[in-house]
Amino acid sequence: MAFYSPDPPMEQVLSDLVGLLELQGRPGLAQQLSITWVRFDRSQIGAALEGGAEAYWQRHPPGAGWGGDRQRYPASVVKLVYLIAAEAWLQDGLLEDGPELRRALEDMIRDSSNDATGLVVDLLSGTTSGPELPPERMQAWVAQRQLVNEWLAGMAWSELRGCNACQKTWGDGPYGRERAFYGPGLENRNSLSTDAASRLLLGVIASALVSPPACGRMREVLRRPLDPASRAADPENQVDGFLGAGLPEGARLWSKAGWMSQARHDTAYVEAEGHSPFLLSVFSEGARQAADTALLPEIASHLARLCRQD
Repeated sequence: MAFYSPDPPMEQVLSDLVGLLELQGRPGLAQQLSITWVRFDRSQIGAALEGGAEAYWQRHPPGAGWGGDRQRYPASVVKLVYLIAAEAWLQDGLLEDGPELRRALEDMIRDSSNDATGLVVDLLSGTTSGPELPPERMQAWVAQRQLVNEWLAGMAWSELRGCNACQKTWGDGPYGRERAFYGPGLENRNSLSTDAASRLLLGVIASALVSPPACGRMREVLRRPLDPASRAADPENQVDGFLGAGLPEGARLWSKAGWMSQARHDTAYVEAEGHSPFLLSVFSEGARQAADTALLPEIASHLARLCRQD
């Protein structure tokens, strides 16, 4: 069962919204867009502390999806997976904590650093990049790089079926053994759905993953300042052009965005005065959508208005 309960009126809202966005000059958007939208009656920060994670996941708040189970290339949203995995590895004694690991985790999320992500993936998998390897050594290397996927499978969440989180993120692209690992047609690239990204983020927000202290640390690095001064000081911020840019004044945001030449994505949890808290993940594919800095803010603004508490 999905982590949210499908709500027909919310589903109609998404259908109408996607149709409207297409009419505004975005032909074909319906096939290039995935949305997961979940509403809550109260704050979800630390909500699993009341009865534990197992009881928390039985609550099934109202929600809706537009292609929410469709696998898409997640770009930098996959870094949310690696953040949670790193905290899980630390809890199990598989990683040694220290300032350099913490610096990499923070830079991976706050600045979406690909260099930091490379180190985190190396630590999670016990692998390194480099020249192509002979077959036997490559086979062992590939097995190590599947450790995060094996961990995800162990959660037994329906939303995680078909997801793939084993690749580093790149500026120019992979080379050597990393390129070989992608496959000739890039068939082994990362994949994630908005349903999966949403549930993972919600688990962090609610302290329903790994441990409450770990979730507290993760929430801190996922928190995005929305004030104009902070955004102006960071030209690469993950608010402008993303969901955070469409939120009401005074909102609080925890999110991880992803952007490249063929994708513009964001997954976010939002709290705002006079509004029901909500979770919203949007993945959009194609060069037109990647360049469309108004699309995600428009979606966030429209759905935020519908979360007002009258």
